[in-house]
Amino acid sequence: MSLLHEIRQTVADLHAELPRNDLVVWTAGNVSARVPGEDLLVIKPSGISYDEISAENMVVTDLDGNLVEGSHKPSSDTAAHAYVYKHMPHVNGVVHTHSTYATAWAARGEPIPCVLTMIADEFGGEIPVGPFALIGDDSIGRGIVETLQSHRSPAVLMRNHGVFTIGKSAKDAVKAAVMCEDVARTVHIARQIGVPIPIEQADIDSLYARYQNVYGQEPVA
Repeated sequence: MSLLHEIRQTVADLHAELPRNDLVVWTAGNVSARVPGEDLLVIKPSGISYDEISAENMVVTDLDGNLVEGSHKPSSDTAAHAYVYKHMPHVNGVVHTHSTYATAWAARGEPIPCVLTMIADEFGGEIPVGPFALIGDDSIGRGIVETLQSHRSPAVLMRNHGVFTIGKSAKDAVKAAVMCEDVARTVHIARQIGVPIPIEQADIDSLYARYQNVYGQEPVA
C-alpha cells in the first residue's frame, strides 16, 4: 500500500469518529492530514455524507487548496486547513466541527476557562476564541494561526462558526476535538449551578507538563 493511499484510508477512518462522538450532523465537519515530505494534504470532499466516505473518495490538494488528485470537489474548508499546514509546519492534522457545546461558546465569543484539570492537561490553559471570518478563502486559516500561535491549546473556537483543532497527527487533532466538546459541556453545566473555580497558573503549567511528557506508556524500544 502506498503512503498516500494509507493516509487516505486513515483520514477516511477518522471521519467516523466525528459522528460517533456527536461532533457533527449531516455533512458538516472534516478531518485532514498532511502528506509527509510533500506540500499536499488529504481531506474529505465537499458535501459527502459520512456513510459514503471511503479512502477512494478522499481528495488530495496542494497547500493553496488546489485539487491535485480525486474526482470530487474538496471541502469548502480546504483553504483554512491548507493555510494552517503552510504556516504551522509542526501540524500534521486538522479537524473542524460544529459540536454543540463548544460551538455555543464560539457563538458567544467566549473562551472556555481553565477550570478543570482535563483542560490544563490537554489544552494548557483556556481554549481561546478566534476572530469571525467568512468561508471561501484563507481568512479562517489566518485566524486559526494567529490565535493558536500565542496559546498552547490545540483547539480554537472560531467566533460565530465552530471548532478547529490541530495535532501532531490527524488522530491527535480528532482527540482534541472530542475533548474540546467534552470540557465545553462540563463547564457549561458547572456554570448553571455556580461559579467554576479557576486553576492557578502554576498548577496549570505543572498539569500540562505532566500530561504532555509523563502520562501514558513509554514507546516500545
